[in-house]
Amino acid sequence: MEYKVKAYGDAIDVIEEIGILPLAPLIPNFPSLNSITSPEYWHSETEFDPWIWRTKFSTDGVAAYGKFIKKKSVLVSFKLLPYVKSVLGYAESVEERYFNGNLSKEAFEIYKIIRQLEGIDTMALRIKAGLKDSHKKKIFESALLELQGSMDIVISGIQEKRNEDGEKNGWSSTAFETYDLIIADELSHLCRVLNQPLQRKDPGFAEQRAT
Repeated sequence: MEYKVKAYGDAIDVIEEIGILPLAPLIPNFPSLNSITSPEYWHSETEFDPWIWRTKFSTDGVAAYGKFIKKKSVLVSFKLLPYVKSVLGYAESVEERYFNGNLSKEAFEIYKIIRQLEGIDTMALRIKAGLKDSHKKKIFESALLELQGSMDIVISGIQEKRNEDGEKNGWSSTAFETYDLIIADELSHLCRVLNQPLQRKDPGFAEQRAT
């Protein structure tokens, strides 16, 4: 089936229907956000800009976003997320993999920082990890790819840099959070739903996560 979307809501419908949506063509004969949208809207900074949508899906609780497959950016619906994690991830914890020699030291240190400071942006993360120097940039990026490839972390959104007056100042920065936090948020929402009377209309997980 061929998909063509213009509005953000239509893109949500596609993600919920097929479960996995790469940003760019990745899987043969399979749609991507790039292929189902018009090139003219990319980086247009309008409500129709898929480049803006890519992190909005995450903050709105629609899909997890990160470089999960072949180091490429992919969106995974929250309904499908545990199943994809079981394929891409590991039964062992991050700590167990590190102590067993199956995770790099840099990735382990970065994971611990993200777990302590959920939603931390890229620059702050580099500084706290001691990898701010330009010659350590590849080490930092490699560690992030390592953690995303096993879905230990996901991209939680974009943080805009602002000056003291609250005005946008400089490039926006990608922010990260752990997979465990996403699952905890969803379980918390489900518990709230189960504890409420059935006749009461409860907002969806996407709405809860966006507040």
